[in-house]
Amino acid sequence: MFVGRRHELASLDSLLTQVRKSMGDAKPGRCVLIRGRRRIGKSSLVEALVDRADAPAVFFTASGAPDAVELPAFLDAVSGSTLPEREIFAEATPGNWSAALRQLAGILPDDRPSIVVLDEVPYLVEQVEAFEGMLQRAWDRELSRKPVLLVLIGSDLSMMEALNTYGRPFHQRGTEMVLGPLNPAEVGEMLGLAPAEAFDAALVTGGLPLICAAWPRGAGLLDFLGTELRNPVSPLLVSAERSLAAEFPTAAQARTVLSAIGSGERTFTNTARAAGISHATLNRALETLTAKRLVAAELPLSRTPSKERRYRVTDPYLRFWLTFVGPYLPEIERMRGDLTLARLRASWTSWRGRAIEPLLRESLARLLPAQGITAAAAVGAYWTRSNSIEIDVVGADREPVARELLFLGSIKWLESSTFDDHDLLALQRHRAALTDDPVPLLAISRSGVTARGLDAAFGPDDLLAAWVR
Repeated sequence: MFVGRRHELASLDSLLTQVRKSMGDAKPGRCVLIRGRRRIGKSSLVEALVDRADAPAVFFTASGAPDAVELPAFLDAVSGSTLPEREIFAEATPGNWSAALRQLAGILPDDRPSIVVLDEVPYLVEQVEAFEGMLQRAWDRELSRKPVLLVLIGSDLSMMEALNTYGRPFHQRGTEMVLGPLNPAEVGEMLGLAPAEAFDAALVTGGLPLICAAWPRGAGLLDFLGTELRNPVSPLLVSAERSLAAEFPTAAQARTVLSAIGSGERTFTNTARAAGISHATLNRALETLTAKRLVAAELPLSRTPSKERRYRVTDPYLRFWLTFVGPYLPEIERMRGDLTLARLRASWTSWRGRAIEPLLRESLARLLPAQGITAAAAVGAYWTRSNSIEIDVVGADREPVARELLFLGSIKWLESSTFDDHDLLALQRHRAALTDDPVPLLAISRSGVTARGLDAAFGPDDLLAAWVR
């Protein structure tokens, strides 16, 4: 279940060890703020920590309900925890969050470490007036004076980042941990797949542990999809819908725009047309989507400034779902997932060719320097408005306007077609249109390289190795 989480568990164990070693200090308490996309496994990670730690603990998950509901739920969580003297909460019920946090500090043991977990903290910040200030005061005055590890978890990335920024009450009071999805190497390890197939699985599952857990070890992509599309309540089908419902309970326009971008629209004008909204409305929706890190707004990487911004869904699984699953849920629910699978089979190769590019660029950035190609501070792509010139990989010293181009490359990710001389010739023509400098050329190919004249070539094995810690 926790494949790929060894590093994160070790980090949390280290914080708990710090608490234990600081028990003679005036403030032995430690705090960690964990953020990550929904259904990424944040709560499961912390539950694993609690299970393996020999320490009393309370684990409370906010639900986004009004304060009048959340506070009693918190009190129930404490009463049902493994903390000593927890019965005090049943005997003396605090009337507000400030009193509840003070009372919680009062029952934490002094002679051994304990763990306090507040999950979905952004809900508390939204629903409870001045919650950040109350938490800061409770931490400074009471909680930090106990040998406790306070774990704050949140799925709203922008809000969790803001909690620890300058000018906010909780600034510099906690260590930050960003929990990402399982990377392609971890997905491949968990599912028993070869490197090329591991990248395919990473695209479909997004590295979400819950979806990966449903993939039979060693099973092929189409076998897995065929099984999942016959089950209307499979994690592959329902995870995105539940995440979107939580992210956008009222922001219908943002979800409409996300669907338009997920279906393949990349430019501002085309997205507005597909979503059927004005440019002003689209701007507001894009602000919401980029703040939540659901959409990336990218510019061509070159030595010349450009305004040709393009948009993409950052989560590979969500992009897959918006293209192949979400629009066809009624079809799947009436047990015709076979139609969905046939549609997916026909479009898979062309969709994957575009969808996998960001993942391969990130893999390359992690791998370099290699094969004589230098590491680059920025690895992106280049395009023109008409798409007459498209370069899949551009390495530079900075972005989006570079001082120096370090390498250019092309991606060919097909099962039975190598990167050949025709592909190299096209890359050379595009280089000539972009720069007169003899910038090194590289290829990224799923099925090997037969072209002569490249400076470097990378395949699935090379790129997957870049993710192994």
